[in-house]
Amino acid sequence: MRASEVRQKFFDFFKSKEHVIVPSAPMVVKNDPTLMFTNAGMNQFKDIFLGNREPAAPRVADAQKCLRVSGKHNDLEEVGHDTYHHTMFEMLGNWSFGDYFKKEAIDWAWEFLTGELNVDKERLYATVFEGDASDGVERDEEAAQCWQQYLPEERILNGNKKDNFWEMGESGPCGPCSEIHIDLRSEEERLKKGGHELVNKDHPEVIEIWNLVFIQYNRKSSGELTSLPQKHVDTGMGFERLCRVLQKKSSNYDTDIFLPLIQQIASLTNVKYGASNDGDVAMRVIADHIRTIAFSIADGQLPSNNKAGYVIRRILRRAVRYAYTFLNVRKPFLSGLLPVLIDVMGDAYPELKSQKELIQKVIHEEEESFLKTLATGIALLDKIIAETLKGEYKVVDGKVAFELYDTFGFPLDLTELILSEKGLVVNRREFEKEMEAQKSRARNASAVETGDWVVLRDDKEEEFVGYDYHETEVYITRYRQVKVKNKEQYQLVFNITPFYAESGGQVGDSGIITSEEEKIEIIDTKKENDLIIHIAKKLPANQEAAFKATVNVEKRRRAASNHTATHLLHKALRAMLGDHVEQKGSLVHPDYLRFDFAHFQKVTPEEIRQVEKMVNAEIRANIQVEEHREVPLEKAREMGAMALFGEKYGDVVRTIGFGDSVELCGGTHVHATGEIGFFRIISEGSVSAGIRRIEAVSADRAEELVYSQSDVLEEIAGLVKSKGELRKSIESLISQNSRLTKDLEGMMQNFLRIEKQSVIDGAENVNGVSVIIRQVKPELGGNLKDLAFQLRNDLDGEMVAVLGSEVNGKPQLAVILSDSLAENGTLNAVELIRSVAQEIKGGGGGQPFFASAGGKNPAGLDSALSKAKALIEEKLG
Repeated sequence: MRASEVRQKFFDFFKSKEHVIVPSAPMVVKNDPTLMFTNAGMNQFKDIFLGNREPAAPRVADAQKCLRVSGKHNDLEEVGHDTYHHTMFEMLGNWSFGDYFKKEAIDWAWEFLTGELNVDKERLYATVFEGDASDGVERDEEAAQCWQQYLPEERILNGNKKDNFWEMGESGPCGPCSEIHIDLRSEEERLKKGGHELVNKDHPEVIEIWNLVFIQYNRKSSGELTSLPQKHVDTGMGFERLCRVLQKKSSNYDTDIFLPLIQQIASLTNVKYGASNDGDVAMRVIADHIRTIAFSIADGQLPSNNKAGYVIRRILRRAVRYAYTFLNVRKPFLSGLLPVLIDVMGDAYPELKSQKELIQKVIHEEEESFLKTLATGIALLDKIIAETLKGEYKVVDGKVAFELYDTFGFPLDLTELILSEKGLVVNRREFEKEMEAQKSRARNASAVETGDWVVLRDDKEEEFVGYDYHETEVYITRYRQVKVKNKEQYQLVFNITPFYAESGGQVGDSGIITSEEEKIEIIDTKKENDLIIHIAKKLPANQEAAFKATVNVEKRRRAASNHTATHLLHKALRAMLGDHVEQKGSLVHPDYLRFDFAHFQKVTPEEIRQVEKMVNAEIRANIQVEEHREVPLEKAREMGAMALFGEKYGDVVRTIGFGDSVELCGGTHVHATGEIGFFRIISEGSVSAGIRRIEAVSADRAEELVYSQSDVLEEIAGLVKSKGELRKSIESLISQNSRLTKDLEGMMQNFLRIEKQSVIDGAENVNGVSVIIRQVKPELGGNLKDLAFQLRNDLDGEMVAVLGSEVNGKPQLAVILSDSLAENGTLNAVELIRSVAQEIKGGGGGQPFFASAGGKNPAGLDSALSKAKALIEEKLG
């Protein structure tokens, strides 16, 4: 049974059980500060479990793209080395939101596996939660009894809290789970040892395939468990493992999900799969990682140097390192795997096809860049090896290994592999100390302590009225205290709110809430999943009072202007550059807008100007907004509304139209384009491979920009004494400056020759060595090194020169020797510079024949030169 058939059978089965089949959420998470990536099928339903949103249907099923590379769910190091761990994987799941519970979940799981898929019943085991005294939770007898109708007692096993009690996080909805495991060993092996002894023991052939989670408790931040008013079912079945079972393979990588990719890797690298363990691991790693990279880019997450983008960049670089080290790949090749990946998964996930060009471009440029970095890192490591061997040491400093890891992306195992070939090892203790220090810094930088919600009113869903009102009467329904970097803040939730929460690139509103007794400032508004959270530095004294919530209207007006301008810019870019232009990110701020878009070359100044003209023409046309709220998604698409890849849309959406520009958008906008007034682009540049960024201003900020630029032009005209021909005046000034610079350079060369001769004339003979100790004029301080080497070339025989100068209030020193003095060890420029640089409160370095130093104490130049003279005479004496 092919993988695509398995996925469809799952959908058809649960559709027959009255489940609504919903699409996968993007793998990259937005509006959830606790997650970077979707790491479990339940993530998109989190708000339903938390009680913040009503479900669209009581029963749903789906196939969810997941990624586990950080936090407690981190399988990265196992990927490729075993048969069943992955970074990106699909999770098949069925869900009940307060509808059916344990019996139905277990019955249907058994029916699907053994009835629809004909999985051997004799190889299946089930685990149930054994209970936990510290939580006051007893064994899950309800689940155990359900299993007794399908399995003998010896194949219903108790599981501990780690394996059989699922928790969303340190607090929140949770509950016992029942896992289904399968024993894939040969009959001979099964007779030797029962499968019940190997369940949850990391045996590669006795594996979990389906986890049935029964969400019935809420974990408070204190650790206490309370029962939820509604009980839910959350199941997750590993799609790759299931295909392995059905295709009777010993490894997930031998299924039709991965094998075509591995065959393509073998073809591109000319390395046979199965020829060596290292090569096989490398191919499995690459086959796994290319899926993660491609889906992340398709969902809008590009490789970068921070947060989620950094995770994707590291995964991409990990794939490149395996190819470089074990498959001898020296040129970019990962993008050559994309056509095969699309053949395998493109029908189920059409975003791969739609984003193919961008994905290929980004992967190719990232790989090409890292291969250069990799070569640099290996050259650096070769130097470290040479220095270590020269000193007859066997251990390389762990700090050095960490620098390679942190700066060049070298994992410790790669460093150790290269060192082992030379008989060297890394000081692991030092490396781990540096790693822990980095993790500690990261934890401290992002540390947030979140208290439990204090519920004041039972209001399950707050209503946003900010499209129509800037102020309204509100009640606080719940609040909690949070500590961010040891600063206390309060998060407030209202029954109704005019405050727009940060979303879709637009920053959140600020403003105030006032009661008869007090006024509280709202400094920001954010969205946590679907919950609108108002952030205040202070908690109202009377939380039960009625408040008037008032938005900062001026800030909102400017943000709305920039948001509408962003839509007009998007339309103009597509008209100017082509339909391949797609939004890849945006920031709508009251003071400016930022727009990232897919395009593969620099936008020319002429194109920028044309885009500006097109946007300003739309502004002058004063086009009225056409807003539709609560439009079915399919109808919105029929209207031509543009959806963005990587965004999760509900069944009902809002559309915003200005003429033939129609987009799905939840942001705030002007009523007519004329309110924007004026639009101006201030910069255009590259963000990453295939992605450009435009920054622009509108309305009063654009007007201020024009005024400031006009003022600067007038000031320049005054400075150059221009009488209407500013360009000609500046060109004349540049030409004149160029001539004067050439004349000055000639004069400086003459000055250098004269000074050099003066220095040579002042040389002293010390036992046959020409010794020059001289402080040169500040004008030559910038040419100190050049002067030193000229002296070395012009003087015959053995020589040593120590030159000092003060440049812009900072002292400089240079020491140079003839080759013979440096080679026979009579003098050493580095030792000499380090001794004398102390006088100027500085330090330096270089080579045995030349060294230089800078310092902070110009008054010490004379004593530095005197000290140098004494040291040289002592050495030559």
